[in-house]
Parts: sequence; C-alpha cells; structure tokens
Amino acid sequence: MKSINLQRTESLLMELIPEALSTLNDERICSLPITGVNCKNGKYDATVYFDGSDFSEKEIPGIISALTKANGRIKSYVLSATGWYKCPVFKFVNDKSLESSNSIDELFRQIDQQKSKS
Repeated sequence: MKSINLQRTESLLMELIPEALSTLNDERICSLPITGVNCKNGKYDATVYFDGSDFSEKEIPGIISALTKANGRIKSYVLSATGWYKCPVFKFVNDKSLESSNSIDELFRQIDQQKSKS
C-alpha cells in the first residue's frame, strides 16, 4: 500500500503536469489528457500515463518523443510550482486501459442484445 505522502505527490503531479503541458508550443501535447501518475522510489521516478486514443498507433512514438523532449520544461514548471528541491524523472506511457474498458463495455452490450433476442 502506498504511503499518504506518495499519494499526495501523485495527486499534485496529476494537477501540475497538464498545466505544464498547456504552456508548451507543441499543439500535439499542449492539451494531452493525463490519466494517471505512478511514483516509485519516493519522488525520484514517476510514470505518467496519457490518453492517446485521439492519435493513431504510428503517431504515439512521436508524442512520447515530444513529451520526453519537453521533460526539462515540465520539471522546471513542477519545481517552481511546488518549491521542491528535486523533481521526479518522468517516463511517459500511452494508457490503453480506456480502450480495453470500452471493448469490455461493448462485449456487455452484445451480451445484453443476445439475451433480449432470446
């Protein structure tokens, strides 16, 4: 189970990372929805999950590359907003859980339709 401090850090990063992204000039990532932040090793490493459902599979590596290039600006924004002396190293990952939940919902709809037919 995660400590309260780690959960607070994740929650704060969930707010600050989209704010930092909105200040960037790259229109692909300036309004990118952040779906989750998972901190490990205290505040030293953080995996940031984003919703890439608006992009094709071929565009996702470019999005991750743009986010990685913007890592320094995101860190400096977080440091200035929080007053921390150290910011986590961000790793960006496309969150596919939304797609899988949508496919599960579709399966439930199909089951309901089959039950109503019989």
